[in-house]
This record gives sequence, structure tokens and C-alpha cells, in this order.
Amino acid sequence: MASAGHHHKLSVAGLLITLGIIYGDIGTSPLYVMQAITKGKVISPELVLGGVSCVFWTLIILTTIKYIYLALNADNKGEGGIFALYALVRRYNAKWVIYPAIIGCATLIADGFITPPISISAAVEGLTILYPNIQTVPIVIGIIIAIFAFQQVGTATVGKTFGPIMFCWFVMLGILGFFNIQMYPEVLKALNPSYAINLLINYPEGFWLLGAVFLCTTGGEALYSDLGHCGKLNIQFGWSFVIVCLLLNYFGQAAWLLSHLNGQPIAEGQRIFYQLMPEWFLPIGIFVATTATIIASQALISGVFTLVNEAMKLHLWFRMRVNFPSTMKGQIYIPSINWFLMIGCIAVQLIFQTSENMEAAYGLAIIINMLMTTMLLSYYYKIRFHKTWLGLTLLIFYLGFETIFLISNFDKLWHGGWFTLMLTLVFATMVFVLYNAQKIRDKHTRFVQLKDYVPILKDLQDDNTVSKDSSHLVYLSMSENKQYIDSNIMYSILRKKPKRADVYWFVHVQILDEPYTKSYHVDTIVPKEVFFVHLRFGFKVEHRVNSMFHEIVDQMVASGEVSVKSPYPSIRKHHIDADFKFILLHTRVSADTSLTGFEQWVVRTYRMIKKFSLPAVEDFGLEMSNVEEEIVPILVGPKAAIHLERER
Repeated sequence: MASAGHHHKLSVAGLLITLGIIYGDIGTSPLYVMQAITKGKVISPELVLGGVSCVFWTLIILTTIKYIYLALNADNKGEGGIFALYALVRRYNAKWVIYPAIIGCATLIADGFITPPISISAAVEGLTILYPNIQTVPIVIGIIIAIFAFQQVGTATVGKTFGPIMFCWFVMLGILGFFNIQMYPEVLKALNPSYAINLLINYPEGFWLLGAVFLCTTGGEALYSDLGHCGKLNIQFGWSFVIVCLLLNYFGQAAWLLSHLNGQPIAEGQRIFYQLMPEWFLPIGIFVATTATIIASQALISGVFTLVNEAMKLHLWFRMRVNFPSTMKGQIYIPSINWFLMIGCIAVQLIFQTSENMEAAYGLAIIINMLMTTMLLSYYYKIRFHKTWLGLTLLIFYLGFETIFLISNFDKLWHGGWFTLMLTLVFATMVFVLYNAQKIRDKHTRFVQLKDYVPILKDLQDDNTVSKDSSHLVYLSMSENKQYIDSNIMYSILRKKPKRADVYWFVHVQILDEPYTKSYHVDTIVPKEVFFVHLRFGFKVEHRVNSMFHEIVDQMVASGEVSVKSPYPSIRKHHIDADFKFILLHTRVSADTSLTGFEQWVVRTYRMIKKFSLPAVEDFGLEMSNVEEEIVPILVGPKAAIHLERER
């Protein structure tokens, strides 16, 4: 995957693609935000003007300032999102930054279960205006199944139409809002923040309405995560168009409410968004809205795939099969996640039935995610400008601002928020276990000096009484230093079963914080016989160790550093190259060890999670190679005392 596509430069094509990929989630919020704010309440100027004023200032403070300006300028080589930000700040030895990253990852995935159902339901429910007795749940489930089934073939062709369709959607939002504002132009008074403050302080239970207001900015985190697809300038310039269209529609809905329902509650089944449309336009409006929500869902699902793929590269998620269904930049497909998400989305639809019920569950996970981003973002700006006061100011302001939203969202906990919170807890626990299992292994993996074993390897190569295991033997090493090698590798070569070879390769794979870097370095330990290869690639690069290794070997053969001619005359005379064998070592905690209670829990849970993991052979792209897998012991903590007594 290339790092920077040609759509990263500011252009009309880039802006169109940005509309299709980036703004789907936040762009479909007008379908349900004002509906959620006014649900079950008598329409009054205090409620409506206060509500739309809260929406306006939330979009300015949270979406525009925090995400469009601050977050997009905290990119990692053009990439955004919680893991790109984590990769930027973790190099400064701040161990705590892993925890916001873990929670942020979990909440974004949990969001993937509820965003498609709520968006599609809100659009499809417009059909009840034309056909009052229609059952929308089966239609929504059908659309959800179609969206997820389509993921495996890619969206390269359809993707080209996303931008123009979303452009039509935003234009429709703006025009509908503009014409309705003319009915009640006084609604523009709500630009004054005093209306928002009055709602929160004086309106009965007004503070809890912030949980509904927050829905207007739920696409902010997805916007930051998709930075690498379109580039900063296209997103920032595109936002100036998007926010105008969104605000026109929100204010248009407020104007319609005050000009038609002042003093009355909203009728059951009445959708405010569709009331802005003339009757003749309804079929077109419902079709465009449904198409826009499908595009928004598609973009969110792709975002979850990208997030999980990055987590796997950073060893924060168990290995899964990753496919590349099209040539479109950055597009990946993870079958297990796809079908898991689909089942989850269908479950959400069946549990909550309507978008109004989902509104009660939506937003709690995302505000937690935003708080995590705030922690990492403020730390990043402190480091970048070497100004503690700047980081502290951002932290205090946005932590305070978002904590108010978090508290208001607690009202949703018993109305459905438990669902996304439960998912968040499950995913966060899994990532936490994988992170700590990695820490335990790294901490207790012993390294030995490679130079001490070179004479032994030379003697083994010359010992014809030991049957040759392979011409070229390749081990994946955890050591980053050519002077040291994993003790487990030497245990495998010398003690488990002596493995004689003509050439030994020790390969260390390092995942870099830069997203798309690909490089390698070779240290010659013994000319033509023992090599230490450092293979480095970014956390967004496809994990194909086999292909990369053989490319390195080809380059070394061309420079005369190593020979791949077969040592067997009968094979060599037919110009067939020597055989290569990869040894994959799986560390297992020795039974001969003493563990703390926490370590025991981590090890047991890790083993359970590993059962669902893609085999290491496939993960490293070695399924077509000659591979042998071995289990080797590691000691964690002090050796357990046995206290055996010899009988005389």
C-alpha cells in the first residue's frame, strides 16, 4: 500500500472522495439528532432554540477546533486515528499512553455495532410516511446483510460514486434547511450561546439533553481515523462546505418545529427530518437518505477493518486473516470481523427495533473514545511544542467539556447504553490481556551472546554424523541487536534436536511507528554462512515476511554475499536452488515456574484468546513455505520449589 495517494493534494476529485469516505457518519446525524433532543417533550422556543444552539457550539468546539484543526495537525506521516496518535507518543517512554489507546480502540469497535443500524433505520423509517403499515425492521436487516456481504468484493468501482452521491446529500440538507429557515428566521438567534446555557440551567432536566445533543458530533473520531485516505487539506476544506449544510439543516428543523408544533409534542412516528420535504419530494428524499446511510455504514466498517489491522501489527489484537479485495488505496477486508459485525448489527436492530430506541444507546462509547483521544492529543502537543502549559490547557478544557457530555450520557446506561459499554469492556479486556501477555514474554525472554555460539554452529555445520535439517535454516528472532540471540533459538538448534544447515538466518521483524516504511539491514556474522537480518516495516504495511525475506535473499545473491545453489549435485545440475526451511517457535510458560495471581490470569486468558487466532504460519505469509513449528519453554518468575526428598 502506498503511503500518500494523489488524492492527498487539494483538488476537486480529492474533495469529492473526502465527502464519500470521511463525512458519512457525521453527515447523516441530522436524521436523528433533533428527533432525540425533542423526544417526548412539548415543543417550545426554550427547548428548540437551546437545543440547536447546543448543536451549533458542539460542532464548533468539538468537531471543528478539536478534530478538524488540532487532531488533523497531529498526524503520523499523514495517518490519523487513535493508534497513529499512540504510535507518535509512545516513543517518549510514557507507559500510561497504552491505556487510552486500548480503551479508544475498544470503543470505536463497539461503535461499529450501532452506527449502521441507527443510521439506516432513521432513513428507512421515512417510508412509514408513505406507507404507514410498512415493517421497516426486515428492510433494515436486509440492507445490513447486503452491505456486509458486499465487503468481500471490494468497493473500488462503487467507491467512485460515493463522493457525488454524498455531495447531492449535503446539497439536499442545505437546501431543505434554507427554505425552512425562511418560515421562522428568528431561529438564527440560537447562534448566541446564551440560549444553550439557558437550556442546560433553567429547562427542566435540560442537562440530560446533552446526551442527545452529543449525537451531532459522533463522526468526529471516524473523521480523524480516516485522515490517511484523503489527506488533511481535503478534509479541512471539505468541512467548510459540510458544516454549512449541516447547520442549515439543523436550523431548518428547528424553524419547522417552532412554526408548526409550538406548544405541542411531536406525534408518534413523526420524523422531523422528513417534515422539511414537500410531499412530492419524499420518495426521492428517502432514497437519497438511505443511500447516504449505506455509504456512511460502508465507511465505518472499512474504518473498523483498518483499526483492527493496525492493532494486529502493534500486537494489541490476535492474528486474523486480512484480504485486499481491490486496488483502492488502503482498502482491506477482515472476514472474521466482517461477519462478527454483521451479526452484532442485526442483533442491535432486533433488540432496539427503531432508531428512536437506538438513540438512547448511542453515544456513550464514543464520548469515552473522545476522552481518550483528548489525553493523547494534549500529551502530543505538550511534547511537540515543549510547552507543558499548552498540553495542560488542552487537557483541562477538553477533559472538562467532554466529561460534561459523559455525565449526561450516563442517563442512557439503562436505556441501551449498557450494550455498547459491555462490548467496550469485552474488547478492552482482550486487548489488555494481549498487551500484558506480550510484556510478560518480552520481560522473560532471555538473550545470549551470539558470538559465544558461532564456534558451536561452525562445528555443527561440519559434523556429518548429524543429518542435515535444511540447506538454509531461517529463525524469526525477538532480538533487535546482532550481538544477541534468543536463548530459545539456540535451545531449538542445539538441544531440542540438533539442526545442521549450510546457512543460518536470524530474522528480526520490527513494526515501526511510521505507517508505510519498508526497509531492511543485514549483518554478516559468518560470511556466506550466518546472517542477522533486520526487517522493518510500518504498522500499515502488509505483513508478508516470506516475500520480503526472499527479496532480500535475491538481492544478496546478486551482490555475491550468499549462494542459493543446491549442495546436492543431482539437484544442482538441473539448476534447482537450495531448500529453505522456516522454524517458528511458540513460547509456552514452563510448568516448572511460579506465577503471581495476575500473571496466571493473563496466561490462561491469553491461551483462550489464542485459540481464535490465525496460525502464525499464515500470519507471516509462510503457508506456501517449508515450515516447522516448535513449542519452547520460558520461565516466568522464580522457579517453583519442589522440595523432593531422596529415600535411603
